[in-house]
Amino acid sequence: MSDDTLDGVTGGSDPSAPGPLALRSSATRLSRLPIATEELFAGLPDRRIHALERRHGNGELVRVLEALDIAGPFRRVSPWELEDASGRHLIHAGGYAALPFGEGAPSMVDAAVRYLTAMNRPAFAQQAVSDWRAALETNLVALLASVAPSHAGSQVLFSNSGTEAIEIAMKLLRAARPKAPWILAFSKGYHGKTLGALSITANDEYQRPFRPLVPGIKVLPYGDAEALETALLTLGADQVAGVVLEPVQGEGGVIVPPEGFLADVERLRVEHDLLVVADEIQTGLGRTGHWFASVAGGLDPDVVTLAKPLSGGRVPVGATIARETLVRTMLPGFSSRRHSSTFAGNGLAMAVGLHALERLVEGGYDVRAQEDGARGLQRLTALADEVPGLIANVRGAGMLFALQLRHVLKPGLLGGRPELARLLASGLGLRTFHLGGVHACVSLAATGVVRLTPALDMPPALQDELWTRVEKIGHAHRQAWRMGASAGPAKLVRLANIATRGAPDETRRSDEG
Repeated sequence: MSDDTLDGVTGGSDPSAPGPLALRSSATRLSRLPIATEELFAGLPDRRIHALERRHGNGELVRVLEALDIAGPFRRVSPWELEDASGRHLIHAGGYAALPFGEGAPSMVDAAVRYLTAMNRPAFAQQAVSDWRAALETNLVALLASVAPSHAGSQVLFSNSGTEAIEIAMKLLRAARPKAPWILAFSKGYHGKTLGALSITANDEYQRPFRPLVPGIKVLPYGDAEALETALLTLGADQVAGVVLEPVQGEGGVIVPPEGFLADVERLRVEHDLLVVADEIQTGLGRTGHWFASVAGGLDPDVVTLAKPLSGGRVPVGATIARETLVRTMLPGFSSRRHSSTFAGNGLAMAVGLHALERLVEGGYDVRAQEDGARGLQRLTALADEVPGLIANVRGAGMLFALQLRHVLKPGLLGGRPELARLLASGLGLRTFHLGGVHACVSLAATGVVRLTPALDMPPALQDELWTRVEKIGHAHRQAWRMGASAGPAKLVRLANIATRGAPDETRRSDEG
């Protein structure tokens, strides 16, 4: 490189004009960052945290949470309990199914510390074998093969999140069927927000700003095996690269498909040599009462994606388990470098994932989730019967629960926009549960829904208190409008204004039916 190039001067340009390096050198050199790690350990004031997040993070999300009085920051009391900034005690039923052992479980922390302390291998073994990666690959395949023996020879590709696991799955489909232009997905599905995963997440609000998306996606009604069979006959099975589905739609509001749906998909898979991806990112590894909800429902998927509980609530990790032929087709010989990721399969993630999987299996948390989930759903169902003016219905699958709430305000008061009314129900539902001492989660692919995803190892007494608090919340707000009344007119107006900025223009059919 010439000196002229270093000075930012190229042929034909004005030598007197300052180049990039000259501009950079004229700026103030930063010798100390605004916030030191020691300040964090000492504790930043809450007001400063809010201000910094509003200014430098997703400020709109922070404003929404602040308007709902649920922005935190929270203090961990135990793996299953939190305390908000005002000192309110909360039972932790949030976490979006990514906290199988709660927040900061001591055993998960110990596993991470032990690995970091004893580590004598490269943290990133991209160009070498890794004992920790090999162990987790082996154990994941063994667990899947224990319920789906056809996967005994399957292989694992790691990633850093659920959406990346889906991206890998889509690449496997495309590589296996290069002449097939279609991938089939289902309505109300949620697979992530990276571009490929977003393309099969049939949500106009999330998709609209980023179109054009990945082409060749056809969306079918969830749970409708006849619609799937019709699509295969209409498009031609040889024109379909594969199908991606959730055995239970978690973010869709815990939608359990009709009895026999997954078995019908399996029949079509065999009859049409169809490739099927089971998105088990939220449902897998015990949450629904099964290690793999898809297999329990009668499906033998070709690809399984995992993430949330595999992290143990500590370190991000995703995994895509696929039949060997699919992996070899996508990554043959020297072309095995077609897919890679710098941080995927790193030692710390593997160590934590390995320990999380050990705890889940050795603790029998699939069976425990069945038993505890049945008791929880029984109490929620009884509550819905008592307060039909608040709860339209409840749904559950193991320790994955959803409460469909009634409208807080009539859509007519919001310009005839039922979707906006459901958005308000979602937000005010979270706020109401928070004020009642329950930390819940919203649904990313459904509105008017509050979900509960308590830790799989939550002590029985605390589980009982969780359901007691939910019952008290229901009895104190027998009509949904009471959630709005307790918020007050000023807060409702503020929330409506915020919701209007991001709400879809078109209205959709009410989830309440």
